[in-house]
Amino acid sequence: MTDTFLKVLENRRSVYSIGRGPSVSEEEILSIVRRAVTASPSAFNSQSSRAIVLFGKEHDKLWDDTKAILKGIVPAENFSKTEEKIDSFRGGTGTVLYFEDQDVVTGLQEHFPLYKDNFPVWSLQSSGMLQLAVWSALEEAGLGASLQHYNPLIDEKVRQHWSAPKNWKLLGQMPFGSVTGNPGPKENLPVDERVKVFR
Repeated sequence: MTDTFLKVLENRRSVYSIGRGPSVSEEEILSIVRRAVTASPSAFNSQSSRAIVLFGKEHDKLWDDTKAILKGIVPAENFSKTEEKIDSFRGGTGTVLYFEDQDVVTGLQEHFPLYKDNFPVWSLQSSGMLQLAVWSALEEAGLGASLQHYNPLIDEKVRQHWSAPKNWKLLGQMPFGSVTGNPGPKENLPVDERVKVFR
């Protein structure tokens, strides 16, 4: 079991070549996200992570809006690469939007002032664990995904169109879909430079 879990982690990659193949149903994807939200750990069991899942025209709208916003910022001579990247995300099946509920964070700061400065950090850790859980589960289901960060540029559009509460802070966007092209090899630093052991 442990080896299976670690193999899923090892196989998880940033996959940018995604499509709308019918390999995994929307209900299966929603089940993955819901189970990951429920199972992912959080400091003080705060359960501060939130998610919105977009499919179909709602997914398209996110990336159309993102492209329109970037077109007003990125110099015209550089925009073709940006457009190509955004279109690759739009070509997928859907997107998971990740948030952290800031009311939960501030509530913890008020109740546990000794740890006040730590709660925003722990909140980010909670979101990171949720993102990895969903990403890995999507990979195991045969889907490709990547993690993007167009926040805060798109925050207001997301808030308006999908009624995201003001206390939900957008932290990342994960477009996913069927794998239409495999990523290249991944280089890793020597593990002994990253893990130290003392006995």
